[in-house]
Amino acid sequence: MVRYNPNEIEPRWQSYWDEHNTFATPSKADLQSDAAKRYVLDMFPYPSGDGLHVGHPEGYTATDIISRFARARGENVLHPMGFDAFGLPAEEHAIRTGEHPRVQTQRNIDNFTRQLKMLGFSYDWDRVLATTDEAYFRWTQWIFLVLYDTWFDTELQKGRPIAELPIPDEVTPKERKRSNCTAIHGGWPTRMTHW
Repeated sequence: MVRYNPNEIEPRWQSYWDEHNTFATPSKADLQSDAAKRYVLDMFPYPSGDGLHVGHPEGYTATDIISRFARARGENVLHPMGFDAFGLPAEEHAIRTGEHPRVQTQRNIDNFTRQLKMLGFSYDWDRVLATTDEAYFRWTQWIFLVLYDTWFDTELQKGRPIAELPIPDEVTPKERKRSNCTAIHGGWPTRMTHW
């Protein structure tokens, strides 16, 4: 019996999938018009730290099974991946190291992508996005401005107190500061008297 050697077999298939764009969503011309269309979306990981943790593939495995099953049934499947790349950890890293957040974030995205490909997930790698891409965030900014202009009540907000955190250039509403609750650590203290 031939032993399974992952270092030999898996890179070969991963290269094949990349070269043949195996999991790409069919173009409009290639769509099977009578086939069902399925959109499968995972929560985008936040690209911080040294890479994926065990919780990432745990969640992505279920959607990968759904996507593969739908493809096997002849459905047109859109299964993209993205990275929720804005956030406090990137800002803190930039303050600590002096490195621009985009540099570290892109390095982490590249590493996460490499790891996801090694795990063999069937994402359409032609449709990857990061929330830091201008083509993405310009639309989120636009819709927030539309919402703000159409219903936000500036008169109501005039007297609302804002508290400064010990971190420069960051603010949080006073409600988040009560009872030792901060935006950084979160949560409310809970007494557990039943132990």
